[in-house]
Amino acid sequence: MPTSQIQKRNYQKDLEKILTQEHLTKPSDTTCPPAPSLLLHSCCAPCSSYVLHYLSDYFRITVLYYNPNIYPEEEYVHRVAEQKRLIAQMPFRYPVSLIEGRFLPQEFYDAVRGLEQIPEGGSRCHACFRLRLEEAARVAREGNFDYFTTTLTISPLKNAQKLNEIGEELSGQYGVRWLPSDFKKKNGYKTSIALSAEYGLYRQDYCGCVFSRQERFSGQS
Repeated sequence: MPTSQIQKRNYQKDLEKILTQEHLTKPSDTTCPPAPSLLLHSCCAPCSSYVLHYLSDYFRITVLYYNPNIYPEEEYVHRVAEQKRLIAQMPFRYPVSLIEGRFLPQEFYDAVRGLEQIPEGGSRCHACFRLRLEEAARVAREGNFDYFTTTLTISPLKNAQKLNEIGEELSGQYGVRWLPSDFKKKNGYKTSIALSAEYGLYRQDYCGCVFSRQERFSGQS
């Protein structure tokens, strides 16, 4: 079958199906039945804003901020501070907590060695996805979480299919259920922009790594 005729999975519908199967529906009253736990890898506060707004009605969420790709260190410090501030200020049905992962940039450089010249969006990014999602899967297993997932699929510039493929593969390896997503659907990305404005969040102008920064600012004086 030609590639153009292959129907792509709708990961947003997959997510909604899981919510239905798990009976994770928002109640009409104020009761709070036990909710499953979710380890949510977050790339940044702006991207997490919509995901937290959406999923905190259904899950007890722990945000994992593990992003050794971010360059320079001052940028990392700024971004993680914004993540902490957002969690402290946003209202949630279920409490949201934060795990700040280790910041060891060499882990990123080791993961993408040999791929440094690959353009943004290619195999270098895929290696970075795997690095961060594998850490999320490991933490989720150690913490006995019911599910794990990432905010990365909210970005129109990120390959949601690849992210979900990696997540599903790691789910099998680590024995923790992967929560499929394509958070940009249903105006998710648009809502994240509105929430970022509401909370005055710093919205970075490059993905995060030194290579994306170079691409973003190449040719500028």
